[in-house]
Amino acid sequence: MRMTSKAARGLACAALALALAGCGRGITSEPGGAPNLEEWVANVRARPAPPLEPLPVMQQFETFEYAAQNMRDPFSAAFTNESGGGSGPRPDSNRRKQTLEQFPLDTLDMVGSLGSGSSLTALVMAPDKVTYRVGPGVYMGQNDGRVTSVTEDRIELVELVPDGAGGWLERPASIALEDN
Repeated sequence: MRMTSKAARGLACAALALALAGCGRGITSEPGGAPNLEEWVANVRARPAPPLEPLPVMQQFETFEYAAQNMRDPFSAAFTNESGGGSGPRPDSNRRKQTLEQFPLDTLDMVGSLGSGSSLTALVMAPDKVTYRVGPGVYMGQNDGRVTSVTEDRIELVELVPDGAGGWLERPASIALEDN
């Protein structure tokens, strides 16, 4: 059975009218009454507002009067001894820098040793992948580190570091043989 175009149009119009009629029934709660949405909004607006939390109490701070204007300034050069005076170790500014002093001490690796006894020489690989011979008295690292002794598995040295008050401190350091 074939349906004619008039019958198909009539069926489509009936379905559309039925769908529109179904949508209109859900808008109102009862015939002639207010729509559900408007009723709900009116009910919500009629409710009392919830109470607000009270403001926090501000803490009172104790005042402090600074009375040290006439005392010595702890940051002045006289206090920190930046004038260069004093005794103790100092870097030799006239000494010519050696090759291994351009690298930080923690980037230098001991890779072996040559000789025996007091004529022991350490082999140190620098970040430039060059191996250098190091013995007592050689300087290495960026803190004026001077090698004091070389053993088969360790290089002992003393660095000069600023003490923060214009002077210098000797700090022991070492580089151990790497286990590869």
